[in-house]
Amino acid sequence: MVKLNSVFKTSKYLVASGIIAALLLGCSSKEPGIKEYNKPAVYWYNKMLKQIAFYDLEAADDTYISLESEHKNSPLIPTAMLIIANAHIAEEEYELAKYYLDEYIKRFALSKNIDYVRYLKIKANFFAFESQFRNQQLVTETLDEIQEFMQSYSNSPYIHLVQDISSRMAMAKASFDQEISELYGRVDKPMAQEMYAQKAKESWEHTQDVKPVDVPFYRSIFE
Repeated sequence: MVKLNSVFKTSKYLVASGIIAALLLGCSSKEPGIKEYNKPAVYWYNKMLKQIAFYDLEAADDTYISLESEHKNSPLIPTAMLIIANAHIAEEEYELAKYYLDEYIKRFALSKNIDYVRYLKIKANFFAFESQFRNQQLVTETLDEIQEFMQSYSNSPYIHLVQDISSRMAMAKASFDQEISELYGRVDKPMAQEMYAQKAKESWEHTQDVKPVDVPFYRSIFE
């Protein structure tokens, strides 16, 4: 009887230990610190797509790094870069989107759809522009990229979209220069005032058509 009790207790101990081990294993597999590695390229690619579908872009970025690290020359890399760049644009994370697009342009400059990628970068810059009285450098850089696009890809199916963005950014630059001109007028510096008024006309001839930004009161104190 004692022997049976001993066996019974041992069995209970083993079952309990097994359950605890299974729980620990299950928890540990969900630990964010556990890293996967040495997986096929298609595994990382599909995992990234699932994470994007669930709006977990931070995890998708990490998965892309795994794909890039383990399969640098995989044919899935270009598509993965464009997918995750578009996902960041959709989530208004424009700097991250531009990082992927810049990397694509550096690595795949001769690809057939390079005009689409350059258009995407211009689009990301345009969306990143939050106010006409902010990010003046961004406007200048974007206008330079637009000019390069129109010269290099005049037959692109995206040319009309880029031209539309060009008009909007030109008006933004005119608004910048007009605002600076008026500022110099208020401090009685007529030469500087005239110079920036002329620059405003160079960006958009009919500066009277450019309406100032309607900045909400809670933001106007920071402008």
